[in-house]
Amino acid sequence: MGFELLKSTSTGNARAGLLTTDHGTIETPIFMPVGTQATVKSVQFNELEDLGAQIILGNTFHLYLRPGHELISRAGGLHEFNSWRKPILTDSGGFQVYSLSGIRKITEEGVKFQSPVDGSRHFFSPEYAIEIQRHIGADIIMAFDECTPYPCDYQYAKRSMHMTHRWLKRCQEYFKSNPPIHDYHQILAPIVQGSTYDDLRVESAKFIADHSAEVNAIGGLSVGEPAPIMYETTELVCEHLSTHQARYLMGVGTPVNLLECIDRGIDMFDCVLPTRNARHGMLYTSEGIINIKNAKWKEDFSAIDANLSCAVSNRHSKAYLRHLFMVKESLGLQIASIHNLTFFLWLLKEARKHILADTFSPWKKEMVEILIRKL
Repeated sequence: MGFELLKSTSTGNARAGLLTTDHGTIETPIFMPVGTQATVKSVQFNELEDLGAQIILGNTFHLYLRPGHELISRAGGLHEFNSWRKPILTDSGGFQVYSLSGIRKITEEGVKFQSPVDGSRHFFSPEYAIEIQRHIGADIIMAFDECTPYPCDYQYAKRSMHMTHRWLKRCQEYFKSNPPIHDYHQILAPIVQGSTYDDLRVESAKFIADHSAEVNAIGGLSVGEPAPIMYETTELVCEHLSTHQARYLMGVGTPVNLLECIDRGIDMFDCVLPTRNARHGMLYTSEGIINIKNAKWKEDFSAIDANLSCAVSNRHSKAYLRHLFMVKESLGLQIASIHNLTFFLWLLKEARKHILADTFSPWKKEMVEILIRKL
């Protein structure tokens, strides 16, 4: 179990490694498709496996509300419930609670909130967030934290960060005193907070690093701050995290974001962006960004992306996919989602190859120019 660093680039801070769990070993850097409701939207698991997905996410908050963590536990855990046999990561629910700003109350003990499903009232303490994730049974589970908004007052960010640190201690105490419910090991990952204030981020990173977790996460970014600030904060935090533990940047992001943050030392990413944007007709390709709804693709019979070794991207033309969107055929959403996930997974696989060959920096520079191009 744990993280093994294989290679760091001679310029920049890009890394390639292996993160081993009881459900498989993950090659990093890695992008993790988001399966909020125990499924990645519009994509079957056999298709995800064919695309090369190594790990997916589940959402503690949503799985708690529906179908319920105890039901999932009775099924044998999330791997048995949804039949995904590879590694799974679950977030703690902290970000979802943060997004319920009008119907939640945060105190030292935890968070009271109303369900957005039926209005029922609930309470998450740090201990209960870990208990739920023990039942769900993901390989990597997240400590309960408060995600601050952007912009955020300094004093609020400081109070929130210290509360997140106190909550981490409570999470760890519960984790240690309550062994796994299912017959495999789980990794508890702490989360660095501190908004965009350098001194708070450094303090939080040092606090987190002292706990020697196999995975350390960086939260509270990609919440509206400009990309340069996200990059600066990410680089600063990575300077104070151990080189021998995996680094997970939560909720990020665009293909350019991924490459820039890999260059600053990040190993793991997740984001709903590839599937969400796919459902709106935005495709990421090896030649640039496509809005498949545009009339310019109406008679373009070339492959969606001939450079990807993916049956969907090679088999179907831009004209056909545009037609599916125009007639609101659900197959269009599926094809677009599979394509975008293929591209994200391909991009990070290529990044890993270039890190191992120590050619990442020049390759990244070329790719960023392509990735911002709108076709």
